[in-house]
Amino acid sequence: MEQWARRVTTVRVIGAGAMGRGIAQLAAAGGLTVELADIRTDAVISAVEYIGGMFDKLVSKGRLTRDEAEAAKARLRPVGDPFTPFQGCDLVIEAVREDIGTKRELFTTLEKVCPEHTVLATNTSSLPVTAIGAALDDPSRLAGLHFFNPVPLMRLVEVIPGARTAGWIPDALADLVRRLGHEPVLAPDTPGFLVNHAGRGLVTEALQILSEGAAEPVDIDRIARDVLGLKMGPCELLDLTGMDVSQPVMESIWTGFYTEARLRPSRVGRARLEAGLLGRKTGEGFYTYVDGAKQEPPEAKASTAAARPVWVHGDVREELGALLSTSGVEVESGDGPSGDAVVLVAPFGKSTVEAAEGLPLDRTLGIDPFGGFFTRLTVSVHPGVDREAGRAGLAALTSTGRPVTVVRDAPAPVAQRLLAAIINVGCGIAEQRLARPEDIDTAVRLGLGYPRGPLEWGEHAGAARVLEILRGLHASTGDPRYRPSVWLTERTTLGLPLTETGTLPSDLTA
Repeated sequence: MEQWARRVTTVRVIGAGAMGRGIAQLAAAGGLTVELADIRTDAVISAVEYIGGMFDKLVSKGRLTRDEAEAAKARLRPVGDPFTPFQGCDLVIEAVREDIGTKRELFTTLEKVCPEHTVLATNTSSLPVTAIGAALDDPSRLAGLHFFNPVPLMRLVEVIPGARTAGWIPDALADLVRRLGHEPVLAPDTPGFLVNHAGRGLVTEALQILSEGAAEPVDIDRIARDVLGLKMGPCELLDLTGMDVSQPVMESIWTGFYTEARLRPSRVGRARLEAGLLGRKTGEGFYTYVDGAKQEPPEAKASTAAARPVWVHGDVREELGALLSTSGVEVESGDGPSGDAVVLVAPFGKSTVEAAEGLPLDRTLGIDPFGGFFTRLTVSVHPGVDREAGRAGLAALTSTGRPVTVVRDAPAPVAQRLLAAIINVGCGIAEQRLARPEDIDTAVRLGLGYPRGPLEWGEHAGAARVLEILRGLHASTGDPRYRPSVWLTERTTLGLPLTETGTLPSDLTA
């Protein structure tokens, strides 16, 4: 296994499109001889010129020396015909169009003309590796090797064994990926593999919130960025990838797992797809785009209102009260609010109305405690609040200098719902033993750009708190999408980290 990875000197990349170019560049930079093939000769010539230009850019940026760049260029060999005789080729990586018929036809020919020692790898992003290999006489030679675009910059590579892949191949491919300077994760041959499966938590929950009319796309995105620390909010992410790409992926993963509720897509996404509101590529999606630039609405401004005292309920009284007091707001300290005070409650896993039981609802607003009030403040408004009282409460919160997002009261605040969905889907993957905890977290951090992997994030947020949010959502809505994962509930009960597998039956019998 390790010897094979060290012994590899030559790889053939079939397909000279964006992915094939990126894989070829990475392999050549990593010291491998790369045979670049495509049925279109002009595509191969263009790809070699492109890759050479990329090496030149790296020299200009000081990331490669001129000698290193020239040596990498020399390792690129345009061979044209994908079936040109394979002399000393240790690995073939296919990067042709995402069509199972095309890939099967290619590999059935490859296994006949490649030496027996040559490993075959498909760069499929969505097709089952087992299904591709089913057409082969010897499917044990085939594995998935899923790179992400742009390949030189996206360090993650999913290594995906099919049901009949030889046992030594996944670890050998992982060693080769490390040799090239990238990070491998062992991913299951299931719908979405690992990254796309784990990514369903954020976007499907965002669409669920939209379908309820609880918040606008810009509200969800600002909360996701400022409170959760994501680089992009879910709606702008869907605009970037394109709803014509994202909605079919959501639907295929959902159906592939036999309509698992945690992965359920939304009518909102389907409607936008059918309307042609695809995102950046069409100039209009959740946002409009002018010359490719997103047009984001300005922050909403609080209406002017007569000042009123504020009374804060619950565990956040000291923290939020201090923030308001330093901003010049009169904060009441008694056991209950006065007859004129605006009441602020901080719900976890429940609506403002549920959290405010026994309090004057006509003067009560919700404020999400998630994130500790350090960045953006999220205010929940229920239909029964007196408008003047609501405006006074909003003015008090705006005086803190924090940006304030106002949303409709819902079964739980937006940030809590998004994060709980991310963590619960990640825990579901671990629960089914589809991937190791460390691979789940690595895949999400590197493949999706989240600040933490879902299991790490659950530990940081507190597994018991996440479980409280999910149980509250499940009880309030009855929706099985919020059914807490056994991985989460079990580890919370036992006091075990979400990031560890714990004792397995095999540990007692080995």
